[in-house]
Amino acid sequence: MASMPATTRTLVIIPAWNEEAALPETIREIMVSVPDCDVLVVDDGSTDGTRQSALAAQVDVLTLPFNLGVGGAMRAGFKYAYWGDYDAVIQVDADGQHDPKDIRRVLAGLEHSDISIGARFADRGSYEVRGPRKWAMQFLAGVISRLAGTKLTDVTSGFRAGNRKAIRQYLDHYPAEYLGDTIDSLVVAIRSGCSVTQVPVEMRPRQAGVPSHNPFKSTIYLARSGLALLLALTRKRTSLPISESKA
Repeated sequence: MASMPATTRTLVIIPAWNEEAALPETIREIMVSVPDCDVLVVDDGSTDGTRQSALAAQVDVLTLPFNLGVGGAMRAGFKYAYWGDYDAVIQVDADGQHDPKDIRRVLAGLEHSDISIGARFADRGSYEVRGPRKWAMQFLAGVISRLAGTKLTDVTSGFRAGNRKAIRQYLDHYPAEYLGDTIDSLVVAIRSGCSVTQVPVEMRPRQAGVPSHNPFKSTIYLARSGLALLLALTRKRTSLPISESKA
């Protein structure tokens, strides 16, 4: 059974693309909620003042030369965490939808699992989706719950944490495709021996900026999520090296 060290070094990774309006408040709330954690903003090729906002907040910043998407940004963040010798990481979205007050709750799930998901549909909060997105999420949750051997209700949540084992696995396989950062990465991690749990969290409205989804995207969500799951199930299973040496 997975467990966290008594004293852990934790890195909060914030993937950010054109989030200069929401980012400063998100960072401020994180630093208030978990002052003992380090913060890394991965500026995913932003064309606005995202990088400057992060630097002004005095946190570490990785600037990607062009937009890679959440998967590419997180993969860069995991490499930073690995070479920085962190014990745990947690992803928090720049737009403020993930409540920093729930960070410790999600991290606590790592006491008995390798990956901890902050679940929006676990009898806490009022977050709700309808139509194709809801059907897709329910279908995905059912399939992946069977793979994981535990009930999961929100497998597309990006509010998730990982321990050293998960970080090492993500280095070998963390796809940048649409939904790859959630569905694909989770399926491969499970099939590679990582254990998963979920904890209930509350979602908030986006604090600023423009939502990434629109009605048209919602209508094709079901098909694309099914394809993402199919690709994940057909990917080659990976095995983690016995040694964690960085040499």
